[in-house]
Amino acid sequence: MRGPDRRGEIAALYAFLCADPDDWSELAPLAVELSGHDRLRRIVDATRERLGGIDEVRDSPGGLLVCGPSGQVLAWAQVDSAGVLVGLMIARGDQGYGRSERWRRRLAVAVFGALCCYWIDLCWDAASVTGWIGSLLLVASGYVLLEGYSFLTEEPWWIRRPVEAAGLVALGSACRLPGLDVGNGAADVAAGGAMLCLTTGALLWSRRHRWGVAVTAPIRFPLRGNWYVGQGGGRLLNHHFGVPEQRGALDIVRVGAAGSRRGAVDRLDSYLAYGAKVYAPCDGRVVSAVDGVEDQVPGVIRYGPLYGNHVFIDTGAETVKLAHLRPGTVAVTPGQSVRTGDLLGEVGNSGNTTEPHLHIHAEREGVGLDLQFADVRGSLHRGRTVHA
Repeated sequence: MRGPDRRGEIAALYAFLCADPDDWSELAPLAVELSGHDRLRRIVDATRERLGGIDEVRDSPGGLLVCGPSGQVLAWAQVDSAGVLVGLMIARGDQGYGRSERWRRRLAVAVFGALCCYWIDLCWDAASVTGWIGSLLLVASGYVLLEGYSFLTEEPWWIRRPVEAAGLVALGSACRLPGLDVGNGAADVAAGGAMLCLTTGALLWSRRHRWGVAVTAPIRFPLRGNWYVGQGGGRLLNHHFGVPEQRGALDIVRVGAAGSRRGAVDRLDSYLAYGAKVYAPCDGRVVSAVDGVEDQVPGVIRYGPLYGNHVFIDTGAETVKLAHLRPGTVAVTPGQSVRTGDLLGEVGNSGNTTEPHLHIHAEREGVGLDLQFADVRGSLHRGRTVHA
């Protein structure tokens, strides 16, 4: 899949980094206005010092690379039709950008398959009734892990169904029970029961987790139809957990019989969520609205703005943030007042994302809040299907 032509971005960024700081207001007026001349100068000077100078800017899978005698750093640049820089970011290093995340999913599927074979063997090889009960309890705890903590629901049916069918094959080993001795496997039963209680208890705790500080008033779910919560809940179910302002965030995808996509894994239009309408979840004033950040190729993240195309709404009590929108679809501008249900844009794959989805969270003074939706009851956690 051939990427976009980045020669304009490369030329503009190189010219900016090598120019006299007095010329920056012409080369990147918006960056100077937003960041300030002195702050930009400190960033560029630190970059030059770290690299031992600026030799070139070139493209890479992880983003633009600013190269010097002592190394290289990632950067992001956005230019307008006249070739003027309108967006600029410089990273501290490569930070893992540009690496495909698909191998993680494939590895997880392989591990699932190996576990299923092990569980089947465990039950069918049990030497006693109590040993079989202990083995079955371990299998049950494994399925709690698979169904409750993993991304299995987002996978196609031909991956999900064999994994689920393995549990029935393991349960079918009950046909051996009439020929087995009762045995002395109390320890196996206790271990299996403890594991099942531990995994189930931790799952329920994570699903019901609350920070105790919620949005001032319930908001409306920003999407229409059936949606799946890919990230949400407590520490074990939500990778936003460790980021203070995002700790109550949700990542929402759409799934069907074939998982979250139909078609090639690297095509945006293969994903069921891509292009879905996103509506304002609350009344308020738009404090930030960004469009024009390109979508990522699914499975690979280039360095760039964290939220990508986004809309931030100030309700007067907190800020509600919706991110990763499709370029060219953001329908509001900063300073504009919006009402609940107004069209904001469409689901895309811009920003720090490996798959088209909607990110939403609310924060107050830099602290993430528990989301509450007027039209969706119950907790919102990974694995929950929402009908809105």
